[in-house]
Amino acid sequence: MKRSKALVLTTMMAGAGVSLTACDGADSVGKPVDAVSYTSVAECRAAGALPAAQCDAAYAQAQADNEKVAPRYEDRQTCEEQYGAAQCAPRSNGSFFTPLLTGFIIGQALNGGGGYRGAPMYRDRNGDYFGGAGGRITRDYVSGRTQVGSNAFNPAASAPARVQSRSSVISRGGFGGSIGRGFGG
Repeated sequence: MKRSKALVLTTMMAGAGVSLTACDGADSVGKPVDAVSYTSVAECRAAGALPAAQCDAAYAQAQADNEKVAPRYEDRQTCEEQYGAAQCAPRSNGSFFTPLLTGFIIGQALNGGGGYRGAPMYRDRNGDYFGGAGGRITRDYVSGRTQVGSNAFNPAASAPARVQSRSSVISRGGFGGSIGRGFGG
């Protein structure tokens, strides 16, 4: 009887540790903010949720931020293992590789930005989308709400610290850490 109580207690403690880790991970990409994601300017304009000029401005901002925040890999193979075949391009005369920009998100910048901003969006080989800070973009298909971490709209906070090697990607489970991370709603 004592042994089964110890097993239950140990299992409960392990489960609590996983929950804390999942909550802690969300802080690295900022507070969840509502956003709208599009794969092209034409899709943004066709949706009619925003004026055409704002779609254009958000895409231009995403392209500019892409230069600063795109995840960087030391070789094409490591990048393509994360994003899929033919989905990575050389940068800085081939000194590193980044995934292709696959769309953009529009959301409200929380920290001093006011208004709405555009940010880059990347799609991995599993079909999941990520913002510039590495946070997974989640979509509630019932309500249509999309959320991403606020750091996706802050290029200074989301710029990659270094070029990622194959061993660093494997050790943390992919771009942005835990692949299963998302924001609850």
